[in-house]
Amino acid sequence: MGVTGFWRFGLVAVLLAAACTSDVAEVEKPPPAVPAPAPAAEPSPPPAKAEGPEEEPPKPEFLAWLAALREEARAKGIGQPTIEAALSDVKPIPRVLELDRAQPEFKLTYRQYMDRVAPGSRVEKGRLKYKEHKALLDAVAKKYGVPARFVVALWGIETDFGRVTGGFRVVPALATLAYDGRRSAFFKGELLDALRILDGGHVTPKTMIGSWAGAMGQVQFMPSSFLRYAEDWDGDGKRDLWGSTADALASAANYLSKSGWRAEENWGREVRLPAEGFAEAKTDLETKLPMSAWAKRGITLQNGKPVAGKDLNASLVLPEGPGGAAFLVNDNYRIIMKWNRSHFFALAAGSLADRIGAK
Repeated sequence: MGVTGFWRFGLVAVLLAAACTSDVAEVEKPPPAVPAPAPAAEPSPPPAKAEGPEEEPPKPEFLAWLAALREEARAKGIGQPTIEAALSDVKPIPRVLELDRAQPEFKLTYRQYMDRVAPGSRVEKGRLKYKEHKALLDAVAKKYGVPARFVVALWGIETDFGRVTGGFRVVPALATLAYDGRRSAFFKGELLDALRILDGGHVTPKTMIGSWAGAMGQVQFMPSSFLRYAEDWDGDGKRDLWGSTADALASAANYLSKSGWRAEENWGREVRLPAEGFAEAKTDLETKLPMSAWAKRGITLQNGKPVAGKDLNASLVLPEGPGGAAFLVNDNYRIIMKWNRSHFFALAAGSLADRIGAK
């Protein structure tokens, strides 16, 4: 989500980078190259490394910027106690800038990505989590019209089912990025939204922990997505995406529902292209054709049987281009792409959901 905004990928990018070396904004924002959550083997760097006592005090220029931010927050109706609690000890975090500037362009193939993000171990863990929280998930699915397996899959991909949710205090991380200047407007907006969340009493500055890019909680919502989609499912008066699994899962379902999820449809299926004579021109999400039209072009299911089912409009996705895997996807796939604008991510989420929910 994200849920979210596109910058949720801060945590998952760090996780995949760690996996490779040891070897999830909104849709308006440009996507990362391949934002790729790996099986969460290692947590994000802890705040102690980024905010150690050996660091120099903030420079006058940053303090002047912070003073102007305080005034802007006050003018936007954020309470003075919140401003003081959240911003009194804020200073730039060098590690955040290092991570922002060193985001790798991952060179995994589709199959390698799937092996890392949706391995059999995650399927099994997802099934156990589904069983553990079945009553909650059934109630959430009924209210929001989103099958529980998709909520569980996104939960698993984002934070390994709530196990790894980030290691940076969100307000200082966002302040660092907002002051940096490269994407100041976006991150300052997220910072002000973070202050609104604090002002609402949902979390404290010290417990508002997330990725280096400001993605928060068990489903990695950016602050703007929190304000739009976070839910207080357990009824305690707080939208707690950190400590309340109920709030986190309901919020993920609410995000998908409000983004246009169609409960009567799946997301897509892997297909086989004809060996010869297939026109490659219509392989993008802008092109929608009925299943029958794709069938006439020689596309079949993986087992060679004709594409069947409702004559839904579908798009052809070739995540690695001609010669690789091929998928016919529908509008729910586009909803997953709103959560994270990566075909690899969306295909992993859909596949993981199907495998978790398989009988």
